[in-house]
Amino acid sequence: MKDKRSSTIILAVCIIAIAATCAVADDWPQWRGPNRDGIITGFTAPQKWPAQLTQKWKITVGTGCATPALVGDRLYLFTRQGDQETILALNAADGKKIWADRYQAKEVTGAAGRHPGPRSSAVVANGKIVTLGVAGVLSCLNAEDGKLIWRKDPYPDLFPKFFTATSPIVSDGMVITQFGTAGKGAIIALDLATGDEKWKWTVEGPEYASPVLMTVDATKQIVTLTEKNIVAIDTADGKLLWQLPFVPQRRAYNAATPIIEGRTVIYTGAGRGTTAVEIEKQGDKFTTKQLWTNPDLAPQYNTPVLKNKMLFGFSNTGSLYCINASDGKTAWTDSAQYGRGGFAAIVDAGPVMMALPETSELIVYKPDAAAYTEIAKYKVADTPTYAHPVLAGNRIFIKDQDSIAMWILQ
Repeated sequence: MKDKRSSTIILAVCIIAIAATCAVADDWPQWRGPNRDGIITGFTAPQKWPAQLTQKWKITVGTGCATPALVGDRLYLFTRQGDQETILALNAADGKKIWADRYQAKEVTGAAGRHPGPRSSAVVANGKIVTLGVAGVLSCLNAEDGKLIWRKDPYPDLFPKFFTATSPIVSDGMVITQFGTAGKGAIIALDLATGDEKWKWTVEGPEYASPVLMTVDATKQIVTLTEKNIVAIDTADGKLLWQLPFVPQRRAYNAATPIIEGRTVIYTGAGRGTTAVEIEKQGDKFTTKQLWTNPDLAPQYNTPVLKNKMLFGFSNTGSLYCINASDGKTAWTDSAQYGRGGFAAIVDAGPVMMALPETSELIVYKPDAAAYTEIAKYKVADTPTYAHPVLAGNRIFIKDQDSIAMWILQ
């Protein structure tokens, strides 16, 4: 009798665990997905790709390049409505507004005025949503009801030349992001619950890249591109662990998120190609060893995705490409060009790769190292697209210039 009861309890626990996993499998809670690697979980690819997608709903939400966050049955958006930066929670099923929070936004002028933002994607964690505005205003709200918990502006009126683009990250109860401008900025960790500063690294200011987490020999570190380098900062105390020079050249920028696989870091930027290094700990210090470099291919405003030891990206000249991540050699470069600015989002959707360039064409292609093979292509917006597509089940959420739509794969 006891064995039967124990088996029943174990079965119930397993069912609950599976249900809990399923509940979060479709989530896209932050920049580049659950693990900030561009990999989608919970997407259902069709046996045969349809000639067209079906649009279920579309609503105007405001301008901006920020990717929506999908958590449970809610979409969270960070947009600009008039002269206000706006944080929205929508019902994912029909797009209806649940709550909204707004604050006065900095006017975006000059060349950056074509993209008044926001550019930084929100992060949803521990029941909170955190956003970073174009002028460096960091906000933390209750994700359930939208009530403001705290709002900080550590470097008032200081931001990169083309305004803020880095997306915050949450780790160990802290929100970590970059603030300020070239020559006067910092990577700062703040307590997620209170906004109190935990540590600050002030050696360099930001460019436009976003941080990612890496763990080597039990040391968790934030890896990101700054104005002149790629750096790793200890998440425990904010101390520099290692750095490598990576200075932007001419009209290039440090805008790509570093790619992590075990001890390997791959970093890339227009005009400087793509480089892979291995991180090792020797004594109490970390060292870097270059594994390979590819001088020919690099993105401008996007981040490649690593899948099956192959790096799938979108070049600064507007073409899809693939690099062998074992040796850095170019596998293929597609001849087609999409747009002129190098704007695109790449995602790993299981059996397929997807690309969404600014031309608002959702491109589905094989994750093949031998050659580029297109499977399908869909026009998903009438205005330019700069955010990532968010996929869950058979749903595809697309944020364009001022609207968001839900498309269905049928």
